Amino acid sequence: MIIGIIPARFASTRLMGKPLADIGGKPMLQHAYESAKKSRLLQDVVIAVDDEKVAQIARNFGARVFVTPKNVATGTDRIAIVAKELTSAHIIVNIQGDEPFIKGRMIDQAIEPLLFDPTVNVSTLAKKIETVEDLKAVSIPKVVFDYNNFAMYFSRSPIPFVRNARTHLERLQKCEIYKHIGLYVYTRESLLNFTKLPQTDLELAEQLEQLRMLENGFRIKVVVTEYENLAVDTPDDLERARYYYKQILKNPDYDGNEPD
Repeated sequence: MIIGIIPARFASTRLMGKPLADIGGKPMLQHAYESAKKSRLLQDVVIAVDDEKVAQIARNFGARVFVTPKNVATGTDRIAIVAKELTSAHIIVNIQGDEPFIKGRMIDQAIEPLLFDPTVNVSTLAKKIETVEDLKAVSIPKVVFDYNNFAMYFSRSPIPFVRNARTHLERLQKCEIYKHIGLYVYTRESLLNFTKLPQTDLELAEQLEQLRMLENGFRIKVVVTEYENLAVDTPDDLERARYYYKQILKNPDYDGNEPD
């Protein structure tokens, strides 16, 4: 069984109460849930929360909810708590609750390597960076991967470093640079094994938990997607999400196809 789990933490450091932030009359968490339900490969979607108020609101819009402890270190640890109870699930998809408009096709793209290659235990998504703003943003992790699309490193810095480029724009023109989209797919066993490991030096330095996987020998398959995504980490991001929803998704001329 393939199950998507959306971790939602109420006390976000940069945007308090983020799961309940209103976007077009719905909480952001509901948008993430409804977007995930568009996946053709997911057989169920559940929500893992740390707050009873959030849990009740999620139940009100029809979600199956698990309440987890507040003092959980990461969203991955939170979904692992739920995965232990979901013994029928053999593939777990970690869907970020702060990515309200994640496309169902993106989720399916990330799942597919685990369906067709039994040697793959973890997969994720990346997209080519198109703007200098994304290249410079420390909130957007970058990823480099080998010729078989296995991750080599993740960083908040622009990687790879393009030595002969004088500006960020020239870097993008001379080299394909990819941003990491924080959607993960794991076998249940690999997820549970990963969350037993202590945090590592590189993880602590970059504040990127996927580096704990690489430092411990996990191979992460990277699927390059053509779709753009919108993550909400700050109040400015929230305003962009509201604008996107109003101008695109609720536009009367919108034909029902998911925009790129």
